[in-house]
Amino acid sequence: MRAIWKGAVSFGLVSIGVKVYSATEEKDIRFHQVHRDDGGRIRYKRTCSVCGEEVTYDDIAKGYDIGGGEMVILTDEDFADLPLSTSHAIDVLEFVPAEQVDPILYNKAYFLEPEGSATKPYVLLRQALADSERVAIVKVALRQREQLATLRVREGVLLLNTMLWPDEIRTPDFGFLGEDLKVRPPELAMASSLIDSMAGEFEPDAFTDDYRAALQEVIDAKIEGREVVQPEEEEAAPAAAVDLMAALKASVERAQAARGEAPTGAGAEPTPISAARSAQKAAQKAAERKAPAKKAAEKKAEPAKKAAKKAEPAKKAAAKKTAEKKAAKAPAKKAAAKKAAPRKTA
Repeated sequence: MRAIWKGAVSFGLVSIGVKVYSATEEKDIRFHQVHRDDGGRIRYKRTCSVCGEEVTYDDIAKGYDIGGGEMVILTDEDFADLPLSTSHAIDVLEFVPAEQVDPILYNKAYFLEPEGSATKPYVLLRQALADSERVAIVKVALRQREQLATLRVREGVLLLNTMLWPDEIRTPDFGFLGEDLKVRPPELAMASSLIDSMAGEFEPDAFTDDYRAALQEVIDAKIEGREVVQPEEEEAAPAAAVDLMAALKASVERAQAARGEAPTGAGAEPTPISAARSAQKAAQKAAERKAPAKKAAEKKAEPAKKAAKKAEPAKKAAAKKTAEKKAAKAPAKKAAAKKAAPRKTA
């Protein structure tokens, strides 16, 4: 990294020499404007709107528009008399709880590195800040502009966060803010349930810039002369919800399903769609459970069926033999009965 500024942190009567480095960098893919036919770079000339002549940087001054077509011109000499042009101090004003600083005020972040023999007081301020659980409110002049900023500790390094001035924050002025809109308790409970179902710990590395990755793939394919593979289309954004409660319930179910959780709490009541899906899944699971048992029973019954089938001819033969014996005994039995009958007397 290259230092963009050098100065000193003024901490009471202690002065800590530091170098300032940009703590962030944009990863946007940048393009040049070129001529479509031959790829030549497009250049812009600095021309005067009054005389039409091309102007060099040495002939350019700063002008402040006061309206009505009038302009006040400021030269380098005008800026040279301002005290901030040579100020290289980070003045600590006070120490406040970090939660009192509205995040909307934060602008850019810079790392501070101790310079020369300033390491000991640098580490002292770092440790004192960490122990106090507060941030330092400071004033600093960067790029010829005085800015409000905070000093805090991040990964063992002092981090300078420049801030916007309060009058640079716009006041929201929207029509709906004056409307008397009522939120029903069930809707609020369902929204809270949705928040709970989507709660987690913030891990920045878990998120990626899918557009930049896809654009880089297109560029790489162009360079290598291969076919560009179209990325998978994302699901279309859902239309505005007509039934707010139904949409909240469905959202809770989807969030819980994404985490592999069973529906619980306020969001457990099924919607018609989810009820149908649950019934279908339950029927499939029941069928899957019955299938192995049915196969096992059929497999277990196979030997008995085979034995019964094998014994069937013998059973039929025995029955036939018994019937023949009965048929043979029938005449003898009739004759005996006739002989035993008493004779009639005259």
